Amino acid sequence: MSIQAIFVANLAATLFMVGLIWTIQIVHYPMFDRVGLEGSVRYAQDHNRLITWVVGPPMLIEMGTTIALAFGEDLPRVPAIVWWVGFVALILIWTSTWLLQVPCHEKLCTQFDSAVHQRLVKTNWIRTILWSFRGTLLCYALYLNLMPMRLPPP
Repeated sequence: MSIQAIFVANLAATLFMVGLIWTIQIVHYPMFDRVGLEGSVRYAQDHNRLITWVVGPPMLIEMGTTIALAFGEDLPRVPAIVWWVGFVALILIWTSTWLLQVPCHEKLCTQFDSAVHQRLVKTNWIRTILWSFRGTLLCYALYLNLMPMRLPPP
C-alpha cells in the first residue's frame, strides 16, 4: 500500500471519529440520564454492545495507519513531527478510553449512577478535544501535501 493511500485511510478514519465523538459528546452521552432508572442498565449495555461495531473498525484503521505514518516512509512535504504529534494524541485518546471512559461504561452497565454519568460526560471532553486536534492536524498535512511545489528561482 502506498504512503498516500495510508494517509488517506488515516485521514478518513480520523475525520469519521471526529464527527462521531462530537455526536457522542453533545447528543448521546448527555441523554444517558433521560432513559429512566428502569431502562438505564439495558440502555448502557446496548450502547456498549452496539457502539463497538461503529467505533471498532475506524479506530483500528486509525491506529494502524497512524503507526505506519509515524514509523514508515515520509509523505512528501509533511514534516515527520506531524505524524509523531498525531501518534501521541492517538495514544492519549486510547489511554483515556481505557482508563476513564470504559470504567464509567462498565459501572453504568450494572446500575445508573448520576456521578458516574457526569464523570463520563466530563472526561469524554479529553477524547473530543484530542480527536478534533488530530482531525485539524491531518487536514494541515493534507494542505501541505496538496500545495503546489515551489521551485527555487533559476
